Amino acid sequence: MTADASDAARRGGGRPPLPPGPYLVVGLGRSGRAAALLLARHGRVLACDTGPVAADLAAELGRAGVEVHAETSGVELLEAVRTVVKSPGVPRDSEVVSAALAHGLTVTGELEIAWRSLPNVVWAVTGTNGKTTTVELVAAILRAAGEPAVAAGNVGTPLAALVGQVDAAAPLVVEASSFQIEDALAFAPERAVLVNLGVDHIDRHGSVDAYHRAKLRLFANQTADALAVAPVGIAVPGDARRVAFGPAGSGAELEFSDAGLFYKGDLVVERAAIALRGRHNLENAAAATVAALAAGVPLEAVRAALAEFRGVPHRLEEVGRVGGVLYVNDSKATNVASTERALESFAGGIHLIAGGRPKGGGFRSLRTLVGERCRCVYAIGEAAEEIARDLDGAVAVEVCGTLERAVALASERAVADEVVLLSPACASFDQFRDFEERGERFRALVAALGSR
Repeated sequence: MTADASDAARRGGGRPPLPPGPYLVVGLGRSGRAAALLLARHGRVLACDTGPVAADLAAELGRAGVEVHAETSGVELLEAVRTVVKSPGVPRDSEVVSAALAHGLTVTGELEIAWRSLPNVVWAVTGTNGKTTTVELVAAILRAAGEPAVAAGNVGTPLAALVGQVDAAAPLVVEASSFQIEDALAFAPERAVLVNLGVDHIDRHGSVDAYHRAKLRLFANQTADALAVAPVGIAVPGDARRVAFGPAGSGAELEFSDAGLFYKGDLVVERAAIALRGRHNLENAAAATVAALAAGVPLEAVRAALAEFRGVPHRLEEVGRVGGVLYVNDSKATNVASTERALESFAGGIHLIAGGRPKGGGFRSLRTLVGERCRCVYAIGEAAEEIARDLDGAVAVEVCGTLERAVALASERAVADEVVLLSPACASFDQFRDFEERGERFRALVAALGSR
């Protein structure tokens, strides 16, 4: 029996039961769909969305016994329920959530109800940047150690979709966003990892402090037998055993530098043996490595995974080379700090495509890097004019509006050994369903260039 399987068996039924039904699921994206189908096994479920609900989704939910209500906030449905399970995209200050709280109803999220329904050991990863990469790397490390790890959560597959579908012995490595964590009530992962804390989602949380508080709630309910991993110097709540990572000389349990990763003073792996590109990925590797080693994963498994893991789709993904020009899909860069890290990964000659729905805070912090490394910036989406204003004088900026126009213009201007980099520094929701659709569109546009 693996260490995580042993933990799961020992814990048994220690998680709290589901909150009382009937239930109202608000928002019918991937998370809401999974929550509704899970809760339908436990009682009456109503589900609503402010927009139309696709016929196939409505039919699927209907077969499970879910009562679907389209194009409504759900306020009029509250009298029929005791618990509201909201999707991460629904703000806590929305009309239906405010009304539910005023009526004394329980309000939580899909992450909470899924965790209560699963016996598996949970590794939860959050941070401003690098969450998805770190989640997939942790899962790769565990698999290299022989653990049947499954990656889930904000990374793609909702955690609720795994209930009844995954072996109890499988460690679940879960990407947790601030939107999901702020909806948690008792959520207490056995392993919790904070990759970093920067500036993001001010438009949703209202301030940097509120955003940071939401992130740190990941640790609040952990008990003394759990593990909490965070960058050196960041205090986290809860009672878990703490380990830290940081740059060389920081005094953290794991230190990283251009030489490699060092755990308690001993070399884990040289930098050249880590497959991930970019200095920011050294931080991601450090977070995953110290979490694994502190949890007792063998060093050999850590080294093997670091040597083989090359990243995730939409994160510095090299999608093609046309006429000697490298095209890189970094659609998952939905904030300015993430785009800064992408720019730092290339020495120069960058044609940067940026824009989408801005999150607040502007783009002036990019001025130095784009001035040093970019040939031109191609601005798209709702943020295009703001990007042009904030970067004026630092680099040439073309207001393109659409991704199609930006790729066409960048491909005309870029020459061999230069880089066309999609790293938007913005959310995708003005023109795309999500960052994945945006990245897939970029891939298709690059493929079309190569077929000419």
